[in-house]
Amino acid sequence: MMMYFPKTLAVIVLSIFLFPVSSPYPIDGYETTGIRRLVRVQRIVNGEIKGEAPVAGSQKSINDIHLNLLDDQGLFALPEPDQAFTKKINSIFPGLSDSYSIAVLDITEGRPVRYAERKGTVGYQPGSVGKLAVALAFFTEISQIYPYSFEERQELMRTRSVKGGKWALTDSHTVPFYNPDTGEFFKRTVREEDVFTLYEWLDHMMSVSNNGAASIVWREALLMRAFGKEYPTLTQEAADAYFKNTPQKELSTLAESVVNDPIRNLGISDEEWKLGIFFTRGASSIIRNTGGSIGTVRGLMKFLMLMESGHVVDHDSSLEIKRLMYMTDRRIRFAASPSFKNSAVYFKSGSLYSCQAEEGFKCVQYAGNKFNFMNSVAIVEHPDGSTYLVVLMSNVLRKNSATDHMYLASSIDKAIRQ
Repeated sequence: MMMYFPKTLAVIVLSIFLFPVSSPYPIDGYETTGIRRLVRVQRIVNGEIKGEAPVAGSQKSINDIHLNLLDDQGLFALPEPDQAFTKKINSIFPGLSDSYSIAVLDITEGRPVRYAERKGTVGYQPGSVGKLAVALAFFTEISQIYPYSFEERQELMRTRSVKGGKWALTDSHTVPFYNPDTGEFFKRTVREEDVFTLYEWLDHMMSVSNNGAASIVWREALLMRAFGKEYPTLTQEAADAYFKNTPQKELSTLAESVVNDPIRNLGISDEEWKLGIFFTRGASSIIRNTGGSIGTVRGLMKFLMLMESGHVVDHDSSLEIKRLMYMTDRRIRFAASPSFKNSAVYFKSGSLYSCQAEEGFKCVQYAGNKFNFMNSVAIVEHPDGSTYLVVLMSNVLRKNSATDHMYLASSIDKAIRQ
């Protein structure tokens, strides 16, 4: 049966791309979600155990996170770019204009909404930013099972546990485990037999961008579509038989539909944002890829705007995805800007690089000479009320542009707040 309730297994937290661990879901959310790693973070903050506490901006309560555009009845379409605002944002990129695209939406309360965009329709490989599409697919499908009660959806996410299987493989990074009962904490690589709740797999996918978790969440969304209201009691044997006996073409078509139809329903075209590749080889060995993935700053900005307006599935789903994006631990790339120390940041980052033969060039991680994508989406909320959404996508060859993203974040922040 595809329901497991381990007594001692603790939460996996995977290190993304050799960067320090980050923990998006609000640290006081354990009672709501059952995400066990949150217990350790809360104990660190309380001074009960040793460890690095999240920065001040990462210690918001679950009850303090809200959607920012509800009072304005939400936005359904991006505003036309503000010329003066666009000029100010573009001035930040004097020597980088060919390698970067950016979209910024200033929604600070008390002043008119301002939008700026540069190279908004240029396509990039979204990398792990595409996991937002998987989250959208998951919340779309679970809403079909429990259309009238978000509490019932949460109960299923909190209590239904599933095994990773081949879908979770492979990832060379070690993962930390935490047992709330014993306080035991250790790290190792993920294994096929690892079992977590749906909430925990979602958290792994968002908090440390674990590829295996993303494939598993996508798998569960697909099973929800295939089995409908029978999904909550679906057994391991029935799920395995489904993937074994269903024709490959049918599986691929369904996988593509599950993850991309909700994006289309938001009014985001397949040229603006689509996902066509599973995140692990194990998953791709079961369901063939349906095509490539693409992202644009305009498409991803539409998603963020609609989420803040409560239109991503529904209000509660929009809010829950935003909570899953909340950065409550060490911040990386764009989110690492010191300008955000006391501010809430809701963030997803992704990268993908490739190298080819070139005289005098040595291939290193995140510095590909064939392509070298690095992407960031963020919602920034400052204590003084300044609030904005930003999507930054780049393809800077032969250079790890993580530090550039951090410095650009500081410059963008300054330009907006002035």
